[in-house]
Amino acid sequence: MEAVNQKSLERAVSMRALQMGNSFPCMVCVVGFLFGVCLASFILAALTSTGTFQLGIGRFSFSMLNLTFHSDSLSHSNNTINCNVNAKGTQRLTDFNSRKDKENEDSVSMLYSGWSCVLTKSESEANECLHKLGISRSILPYAPHLEDCKARTQLFERLDKRTGNENFPQWTSWKGFLDMHHVATTSDQTQNFRHQAVTKGAYPPWIAGSDEENYPLTRKVQRDIWIHQHPLNCSNPDVKFLVADWEKLPGFGIGAQFAGMSGLLAIAINEGRVLVTKYYNRADHGGCKGSSRSSWSCYFFPEASLECRRRALELMKSEDAWSKGILTVKENYTSKHIWAGPTPRIWGEPWRYLQPTTDINGSLITSHRKMDMRWWRAQAVRYLMRFPTEYTCSLLNEARHAAFGKLAAKMVHEGLAGDWTKGSNNKPRSEIDEYVWSNHKPWVPRPLLSMHVRMGDKACEMKVVEFEEYMHLADRIRRHFPNLNNIWLSTEMQEVIDKTKEYSHWNFHYTKVRRQDRMNVSMAEYEASLGRETSTNYPLVNFLMAADSDFFIGALGSSWCFLIDGMRNTGGKVMAGYLSVNKDRFW
Repeated sequence: MEAVNQKSLERAVSMRALQMGNSFPCMVCVVGFLFGVCLASFILAALTSTGTFQLGIGRFSFSMLNLTFHSDSLSHSNNTINCNVNAKGTQRLTDFNSRKDKENEDSVSMLYSGWSCVLTKSESEANECLHKLGISRSILPYAPHLEDCKARTQLFERLDKRTGNENFPQWTSWKGFLDMHHVATTSDQTQNFRHQAVTKGAYPPWIAGSDEENYPLTRKVQRDIWIHQHPLNCSNPDVKFLVADWEKLPGFGIGAQFAGMSGLLAIAINEGRVLVTKYYNRADHGGCKGSSRSSWSCYFFPEASLECRRRALELMKSEDAWSKGILTVKENYTSKHIWAGPTPRIWGEPWRYLQPTTDINGSLITSHRKMDMRWWRAQAVRYLMRFPTEYTCSLLNEARHAAFGKLAAKMVHEGLAGDWTKGSNNKPRSEIDEYVWSNHKPWVPRPLLSMHVRMGDKACEMKVVEFEEYMHLADRIRRHFPNLNNIWLSTEMQEVIDKTKEYSHWNFHYTKVRRQDRMNVSMAEYEASLGRETSTNYPLVNFLMAADSDFFIGALGSSWCFLIDGMRNTGGKVMAGYLSVNKDRFW
């Protein structure tokens, strides 16, 4: 019955369609209607994966292109399309990232090269170098790891001499360049405060940290040594002098020279004399220009005022000065007196309460036989090295740039908003840049551990320890300070440098200099092979880098490590501690 009804319905629809077909407008409407049905069916088939759809109306029969979609073939096709799309998208993203990385690397490299241009070249040479890179000095971003050596030296010159009839230099509580701000020089109230501070004798500005962070009485002792070495009137008949060359025998290393001059400074203070140094063989090279050649003043500010130095050299020509004892020289004293003479007692015996912060074999050293020598040599070397010269500042800049320059360039590049090569970050320096932030130390990756590994011919003087023992101590520090990753390594042995490759979880930094490849070479032979300039410059750079590092590992049996420890303990580093692989041979 249902089949008959279906056929009757189809016959009625067909007849009606035939009647409507005689009218052209009706035909258009029907065709449009059927086209819409066809399109809807196609979409429905695609969405529901149906089988064949067929519509026949009178003379119009539409077979829907035999739209048979099997679900498995559709799924496979979709997956293929998706995979192709994903693969192409991933490749485009990878290509984009690669291009971006390449652009960043090029920008960082150009920034590093730009800093290199202005670091070691004259102004005209630097501008030519920058021109070849396609950049100008005005758009070159600030280099955080480099100092303005000229400005810094001018500041030190101001802090190392008196103004007018003042008893002290311009040592006030206004730090560094801030003391040169116009408010400090024009305000009557500020001027009065500055005068009071200078008159009373503020503590010297080359000491960092409080009394608790340094050896006992460090700030007072440093001030008193400066006063002793800078009399108000060097021509006063009561002013006496001790004139001495630095030790220059071939077997004496830099550390021994420092120790010897510390002994002569002690003699000068005990006898009420102004110490004046003359020939310094390690400064007798082409890097030290003009009057600074062969002089301590090539590397650090002179130990005495210019007036006293001139007066002492004049008196050396006077027989009367010799006969009256106004002038003495190093040859007037025995080696024992110089190397093991009495420590100045004018400050009492502050070495008796040194804070025990030196670790040897897991225990703190509370006392030993040479505590007075340890305290005094630290004070003497700190005073002699109180202000580095422009030449030494440049050496440190070059060392930091070689070791940390690319890290600094990457850091600066990532922090800039926009393309620095187009001058997008070119802004004038503000007052806070010039007077406040300029007093901060140059950037290095911190925390930084300095490690001096002494081997070679030192075996005849102390127990030599392998590099692995030093690294065990480094791991001990890292257990307490897990953010410690960087080591500034100083050593004369290539074997030590090669072994750093075994410690990939540490970042090692060191000066690029040829090192010894044999254990049986004396230090004197090694230094001779490097030449005087290199054999002096790179150890001094290592010394000052070690003094400024956050932690230090060394061997107290080495005079060099002994003196580094003293510089740190008069530079606010007492509470950083000191891990030594052995003890001093004289303790």
